Amino acid sequence: MSGSIVANMNAVEFLQTERLLLRPWRESDRADLALMCADPQVMWDYGQVFTQAESDLRFDRYHDAHARLGYCRWAVAQRDDGRFLGHCGIMPVLGEHPLKGGVEIGWRFTRASWGRGYASEAARASLRDGFERCGLTEVWSFTASDNARSEAVMRRIGLMREASRDYCHPPEKRWVVYAARA
Repeated sequence: MSGSIVANMNAVEFLQTERLLLRPWRESDRADLALMCADPQVMWDYGQVFTQAESDLRFDRYHDAHARLGYCRWAVAQRDDGRFLGHCGIMPVLGEHPLKGGVEIGWRFTRASWGRGYASEAARASLRDGFERCGLTEVWSFTASDNARSEAVMRRIGLMREASRDYCHPPEKRWVVYAARA
């Protein structure tokens, strides 16, 4: 895998698009993240909703990644009113994952924000930041094979299908992989 995880001490405080603000997590976002992760429709691809404790672990991981690496899954807010919409950004692939050692771009948005192009807009900004500021050479994205909405975002932001990297986890669930290279 040619993408490498880099620590970047030139961390930015936020990314901005026409409609969105992608920023580090604030303690006040904890409740919004937990509410989003408790929605069965938002979490259907996981097969379960997150408890408060599971959501808190995710929050802490994203917050710590920004402090340590200078990038993370950003909290995404609407620029005009600051309303929490979800999260989007790049993160190291950890654990026993088939793409371990690489960097993944991912997103999750509140149900009320679906269908407005926020995921594609935020993902384009995150991907550009990963390549330009962070110096990444490769970024992966993966989703359940039945998640057509996420695959559509992957294609819209310019990721290419990497079928040779598809995997199953757990054994009955197939995941499809896309990648972008600098």
